[in-house]
Amino acid sequence: MARYTGPVCRLCRREGTKLFIKGERCFTEKCSFDRRPYSPGHHGQVRMRASDYRDQLREKQKVKRIYGLLEKQFRLYFKRADAMKGVTGENLLMLLERRLDSTVYRMGLATSRSESRQLVRHNHFRVNGKKVNIPSYLVRPGDVVEVKEKSRKVARIVAAIEGAERRPRLSWVEFEANAFKGTVKSAPVREEMTLPINEQLIVELYSK
Repeated sequence: MARYTGPVCRLCRREGTKLFIKGERCFTEKCSFDRRPYSPGHHGQVRMRASDYRDQLREKQKVKRIYGLLEKQFRLYFKRADAMKGVTGENLLMLLERRLDSTVYRMGLATSRSESRQLVRHNHFRVNGKKVNIPSYLVRPGDVVEVKEKSRKVARIVAAIEGAERRPRLSWVEFEANAFKGTVKSAPVREEMTLPINEQLIVELYSK
């Protein structure tokens, strides 16, 4: 399965904002973006010429990197969002949030989406009582996501649950820490996606 395997802190610097790819590290003094808040490379501090295309491209790249997707995967999500009723940009973000790896992260069972993706691939979770190890699996309202009995002592999962209290509560997911499980109550809510994303720029880019 294709995925980006290079240094991830430079991705935040390239996009000019924290993408919280490395979880807890992003909140510490070790965060590379806090220490060097400019683009990586020899010309990182050179001011780039602004253009509509540049803004649209950077917005697409930012969202791809937040959710850990490559171009082909992202384009498929856009096509599906465009075929759905409603606002295409919001549909796109809803689909991305419904991915199992993103839902696990949102419930507080992982400190980052990349860690969540790895935990899902390693068979640590069940959906409605069945093993699911596909990060792109789309959850639906009413689905119950739980940690397997044998995985409830995994250090990374335990640490993530302990640190989840610092995150804001979301209306569309409900998590029971003592039971190691969460419930998808409704579709994701756009207003609760706090990262600075302008999805309309992505729609404009793909509509050319």
